[in-house]
Amino acid sequence: MGNEAAERTEEATPRRRQKEREKGNVSKSRDMDAALVMVTGIGLMAIFAKYMGESILNLMRETFSHLNNYRDADPTNAIGILFPYFQQLGMILLPFFVLLVIFTVIIIRMDVGPVFSLQKIKIDPTNISPRRMIQNAKRLLNPFAPRTLVELAKSILKIVVVTACGYSAINARKADLMGLIGLEPFTAIHIIVSIMINMIINMCLAMLILGFIDKKYQTYEFEKSIKMTKQEVKDEQKDIEGDPKIKAKIKSIQMQMARQRMMSSVPQSDVVVTNPTHYAVAIKYDKTKAPAPIVTAKGVDYLAFQIREIAKENKVPIVENRPVARALYNNVPLDAMIPSDLYVAVSEILAYVYRLKNGNN
Repeated sequence: MGNEAAERTEEATPRRRQKEREKGNVSKSRDMDAALVMVTGIGLMAIFAKYMGESILNLMRETFSHLNNYRDADPTNAIGILFPYFQQLGMILLPFFVLLVIFTVIIIRMDVGPVFSLQKIKIDPTNISPRRMIQNAKRLLNPFAPRTLVELAKSILKIVVVTACGYSAINARKADLMGLIGLEPFTAIHIIVSIMINMIINMCLAMLILGFIDKKYQTYEFEKSIKMTKQEVKDEQKDIEGDPKIKAKIKSIQMQMARQRMMSSVPQSDVVVTNPTHYAVAIKYDKTKAPAPIVTAKGVDYLAFQIREIAKENKVPIVENRPVARALYNNVPLDAMIPSDLYVAVSEILAYVYRLKNGNN
């Protein structure tokens, strides 16, 4: 296992990343998500504070101003008496909690992206076996496991930093706290709220910074966990492109089929232009199908020899013209019309062939 891990030096390929995402394995930071959710919750609380405060005060005022209505109420039916008030309280708090849930989903979605993996919710019988449960318990309870030590250090660091930031806000306003004695309640509450706001801002900034650091660390750990060996990269490349031997075999079969199809078109050609031995190009002109002659077959050396032999067997005229044969072979693809600069040369060859045919007839 150590050697295998040491060999994982290659960055994960896009296909490997996609497979890990399908399994539900992505880089995510719970600390960053928690910090953003906390900041969002405090922001929503600040927005809804006035509305919720006034609504709750009105509810309490309404409740205590009608206590006489419950003098003859059945004390055993406390749920029935209190339910309408709990319902109204829930309606007051509902907008805040709905928006908080929506923003929480958005924050998590921004962190991990669009991930839905059935493998994460699939029940694996091996995970609930006694042996696996004992192994998991040992791993969780082992205080010297590297991951446990890292998580413990992170937790201690978070507590220390966040507490220190909160304390710094209180310590900076120590004189104001000491001067609360003897002040009017409204003024004292105003000072306490101001100190609490400073403390919350400091703590939120600390959590955001720690969350950002944790996000970088989690990304680093995830990238390291999905690194690949050179052999894995090669195997994946083979899977994508196919086995080179199989690809070569398929290409060979395709070339053979194309060659057979090309050879079958030689007997229907009008003429074969040769070099005379190294090049052979078959041409057919049918003005009902194309405005110019088409190259139906071409080849060099042995393939040229085969084209000439098939032409002889099927009494297709063979005309020797070295410049035209080379030009047709090098510049005109198979089943393509000849270019305009070769019209004159090819038309002379076809005219010669037609005269031969008419003379023989």
